[in-house]
Amino acid sequence: MAASPTPSESPYIPLGPFKLRLPFLHYRFELSDYLQGLLMCAVDLAAIPLMTEVLGMPFEAALAVVMLNGLLYLLHHLLGDPVVPGWITPAVPLLIAFCSQFPMGPERVHALIAFQLMLGALSIFLGATGLASRVIGFIPAAIKSGIIIGAGLSAVTSVFAVGGKFDAFPWTISIAIGVAFYLIFSRHFQVLKARNAFWWSFAKLGILPIVILAVVIAPLFGEAAWPQIQWGLSRPDFVTLWTQYTVFGLGLPSLQMFLTTIPTVLAVYIIVFGDVLSAKALLDDAERSRPDEKVDFDANRSHLIFGARNALMSVFGPDVAMCGPKWAAMLVVVTERFKGGPKAMKSIYGGVGSFRWGTNTGLLLLPVVTFVQPILGVALALTLLIQGYVSVRLGVMEARSQRDLGIAGVIAAVLAIKGATWAFAIGIVLCLLIYGRRFFQGENDGTFAKDLAAADLERAPLPDADTVEPPRRVGVSQRAA
Repeated sequence: MAASPTPSESPYIPLGPFKLRLPFLHYRFELSDYLQGLLMCAVDLAAIPLMTEVLGMPFEAALAVVMLNGLLYLLHHLLGDPVVPGWITPAVPLLIAFCSQFPMGPERVHALIAFQLMLGALSIFLGATGLASRVIGFIPAAIKSGIIIGAGLSAVTSVFAVGGKFDAFPWTISIAIGVAFYLIFSRHFQVLKARNAFWWSFAKLGILPIVILAVVIAPLFGEAAWPQIQWGLSRPDFVTLWTQYTVFGLGLPSLQMFLTTIPTVLAVYIIVFGDVLSAKALLDDAERSRPDEKVDFDANRSHLIFGARNALMSVFGPDVAMCGPKWAAMLVVVTERFKGGPKAMKSIYGGVGSFRWGTNTGLLLLPVVTFVQPILGVALALTLLIQGYVSVRLGVMEARSQRDLGIAGVIAAVLAIKGATWAFAIGIVLCLLIYGRRFFQGENDGTFAKDLAAADLERAPLPDADTVEPPRRVGVSQRAA
């Protein structure tokens, strides 16, 4: 029987730490969010080039991984986590670098399986025990800063490396990323959004217009073929996936392989925790505009859900993009509409849930899949470059002194070149040499002084997020980029 502990909270069915909410029964289906999800599934499909290149996986098998991950996205809102979940985008280059240490074939697949299972187990453990905040606070600020900056550098270098995506799509990536940076980060476009309802509505489409632009530009410059639209339903190959790329066909990784993943798991978890903090900041901001509904975001519950997603995917469909706590762009789009009041969106769960039902529908439709298939590499490059920009910015803000920033710069460079193991080792040595007994505390020389609440808000405007105020008539509170 549905229960609502407070008048302002959306109804749900209690399930231990979870709050089960079903469409139509516990939340209203939001058509506009569903339709947007139907189109934005193109971004989910950008994970396919990762798996085809890193694992040598056929397109249809990689599509099966994307569809499995899409189904697990639904767990968040169904179990009470009011977010639009997504990848762990800043950490993708770190994981690619780790997997690339192993030869293509079963050994590399085992490395990915071991990593994702370890990340899932760690997240579940921290969520179940409530230790998440303590663990992240245990890591010196200089090391956290270096890891996040290093993830940003890795993202950028992976695009521009010899034989990378830029070599394959130089004109398309140059034009598309120029337009993307203008729309997302430009102060001039922020002013347009604030003054003009059309540009505010346009901005709500996230990176979808840029993806469509790439579909047109790439053939014009001879860097990709025009889409060959096919009709019907998509055809994922689960048989190949399960027999050649999972534990069902390859068996479990060795104990040594699990131990090898530990430094990379720790580095990725630092990034994941930053995503959790920024999700909370976004949802807290949304709740202040909607006193009629309690937005219940619980970091421990979020850890349990995305930890379970990673663990399940490691068994049924290892995913290089991984399973993260939020998709920044669409979480912001949904929360901004939610701020418009009950007439705009009755419940935050209706918005986030309808969007993810939409992306799952889109993945099933062959016309959508075939439309974006020629430029999936461009979509991935755009995601990595935009994420790289923001990761560097957020990483710098993690530092608390000039010494912290110096240590972070060395760690970041080592991480981008040598990987997470060397980066952690050198970070620990540098913190010991420079701070000695103050290893964990470090110092705050005032260069980057800010309280915790301000630091959280710095994380909120992520790469593909709407970071400025809408026109006054929309009724959304101001936010400066």
